[in-house]
Amino acid sequence: MSAIVLGKGDALLIVDLQNDFLPGGALAVPRGDLVIAPTNALIDLYHGRGLPVYASRDWHPEDHCSFTAQGGPWPPHCVAASEGAMFSQALRLPEEAIVVSKALSAGEDAYSAFNGTGLARSMLADGVTRLAVCGLATDYCVLNTVLDGIDAGFQVLLVPEATRAVEVAPGDRDRAITRMLAKGAVPVRLSAGQLVADVELGAQP
Repeated sequence: MSAIVLGKGDALLIVDLQNDFLPGGALAVPRGDLVIAPTNALIDLYHGRGLPVYASRDWHPEDHCSFTAQGGPWPPHCVAASEGAMFSQALRLPEEAIVVSKALSAGEDAYSAFNGTGLARSMLADGVTRLAVCGLATDYCVLNTVLDGIDAGFQVLLVPEATRAVEVAPGDRDRAITRMLAKGAVPVRLSAGQLVADVELGAQP
C-alpha cells in the first residue's frame, strides 16, 4: 500500500455534487448520495492541509440544449439558481472553495469542468500540478473532466469510491474507468485519513 504524499501543487476537484444529481433530483445518479461522505473526508484532507478545493456545477439556462424539450438526452436539471442546481447541504464545502460554473449558455453543453470555464488557467495560476477528482457522474462529467485535465497537463488522481455512475448502458462505469486509467489517471482510495494508491479497482460498491 503506497501512500500519496500531498503538498504544494495538489488540489481537490469535486464534480457536480448538486441536488438534481442526488436521490430525489431531476436527474438522479443511482446511489449518488453515497459519494458525499468520502467527498467530505477528501475535503477535510485537502482543506486541512491548506490545499485548494474546487467544485464544478452545471448552471443551465431553462432552454439548455441538453434538455429533452430542445432535443437533448436529459430531463431539465440544474437550472441556474434553482434548488436542484445547489450543492448538497450535506457537502461540507469550505468558504474558500472555488466554484466553477459550466454549460451557461443555451446552445453549448459541457460535461467537463474544464470546458469553456477557464479552470485550467485558474488552476495553473494557483500553482496546481496534480488534482484529485471525485463527484458525479463517473461515466459523464467525471470522465470528461479527468480526460480534459490530463490533456491540460495535470496529473490526475481518480477516487472511484467518491464517484457513482449513471450507467445508461450496463458497463458504462467500468468502461469510463478503463478510459481514464488508460489516459494516465491514477486510482486512489482513502485509508486511515490519507490517500493511497488503489492497485486493485474493485466493482462499484
